[in-house]
Amino acid sequence: MTTMDDRTGAAPAPTGPLSKIDYSERIPNNVNLAEDRRLQRPLEGWQPKFLDWWRTLGPALPTKDVYLRTAIAVGRDGWAHFDHVPMEEYRWGIFLAEQNPDRVVSFGKHKGEPAWQEVPGEHRADLMRLIVVQGDTEPASVEQQRVLGNTAPSIYDLRNLFQVNVEEGRHLWAMVYLLHAYFGREGREEAEQLLKRNSGDLDAPRILGAFNEETTDWLQFFMFTYFTDRDGKYQLGTLKESAFDPLARTCEFMLKEEAHHMFVGTTGVQRTVERTAELMKEHGTDDIWQYGGIPLSVIQKYLNFQFSVSMDLFGSEQSTNAGNYYSSGLKGRWQETRRKDDHVLLDDTRTMRYVEDGEIKEKEVPTLSALNLDLRDEYVADCANGVRRWNQALEDAGLEERLLLPHEGFNRRVGVYANHHVSPDGQVLTDEEWAAQVDQWLPSAEDRQAVADLMVPEYEYGKFAGWIAPPQTGINDQPVEFDYVHLAEEGLT
Repeated sequence: MTTMDDRTGAAPAPTGPLSKIDYSERIPNNVNLAEDRRLQRPLEGWQPKFLDWWRTLGPALPTKDVYLRTAIAVGRDGWAHFDHVPMEEYRWGIFLAEQNPDRVVSFGKHKGEPAWQEVPGEHRADLMRLIVVQGDTEPASVEQQRVLGNTAPSIYDLRNLFQVNVEEGRHLWAMVYLLHAYFGREGREEAEQLLKRNSGDLDAPRILGAFNEETTDWLQFFMFTYFTDRDGKYQLGTLKESAFDPLARTCEFMLKEEAHHMFVGTTGVQRTVERTAELMKEHGTDDIWQYGGIPLSVIQKYLNFQFSVSMDLFGSEQSTNAGNYYSSGLKGRWQETRRKDDHVLLDDTRTMRYVEDGEIKEKEVPTLSALNLDLRDEYVADCANGVRRWNQALEDAGLEERLLLPHEGFNRRVGVYANHHVSPDGQVLTDEEWAAQVDQWLPSAEDRQAVADLMVPEYEYGKFAGWIAPPQTGINDQPVEFDYVHLAEEGLT
């Protein structure tokens, strides 16, 4: 959560050494890979398959080089270097946060025991499944965003897209390392499958539904990096608490990189809203298609869609698996060590909403069975912060209109709301009522086409497409008009 409540204490001060990353290795790493030939060989065998996947399903727009951030150390300060790099030469590697030799399990039935450095046999299948599902999301988003470079609203935004893409690729490496290092032949086979499933493929789709949705335009990309990457933040946050220490350390560093992805979404939507507000104020109407802007009502529809499909990623509100993962020490809660309870939860209860007889009601359920809901509640509170920020832009423009998060039950396909229709304001609807109004709440084909028609690329340095406002600052103290991306055509002249 971004705010402290009566369930959590203050965040501990960051500590620990700065671990340098060895870039002289074929696979950059800080896990002493050169000293383990049995692990190094299969990973070096997987590497060209990854590069083939990147060339085939990675960014489609040809570039000469891109101003990218590359991790050079693992620690709290000074961990990244910025430079122009040909994307096919980006050094994807394996980076884990520093090991704390005194770390103990902080929750569940193993609370207080030393953290695990190897996979306990009884938890092997569950841990591998958690790692595979997390790993599957990383290349999926790259595939979903493959063609967005062709319609980038600016060179600044194009660079941010590519930074997100290369880091999602590195997050795939993070999970593949764990599979190779700790799960033997089965892990290697699962690592192969991570490159064989593809987003939206009818025969071999990605595991989670949101990662098979088509990314149609840059507004959806910004909503994706705000809402769906934020789900990733919370999932990684629970895995960072894992008793399996290599997984916890891996996710701790991934969270550092993930922060930029959410920055891209937060500021991208805000700049879209700022430009929309400017055009609304200038022309006195929300119908600003003809003036080259995206109406606020359509931005709201995109918000509704991405929020609802991202909510499904948390799974069912009640889950025996989630409770078992917690009790076994595999997956904790968000900010577990700051929670003010016994971290075992055997006797705890909480309320949960559900639908019965056409109404939304509440009931008491065991906390252990509702840990997906606990995590989702943290996520929703965090999402609301961004919406408040976007609404501030509308208020600053002197407009009365506001964006809203829809009700938790809106447009849901997973959990207690999956077989019900719930409006954005929380009314349970009949099939007929939903069908009559759904185009007011979710983007229609016409809405998406109208947005797509505005997606005209702007590749001149310092210039921006007419539907989005410029950012306030550039990347890494560079000016907004900096040459963040050199397109391939430039390199041929």
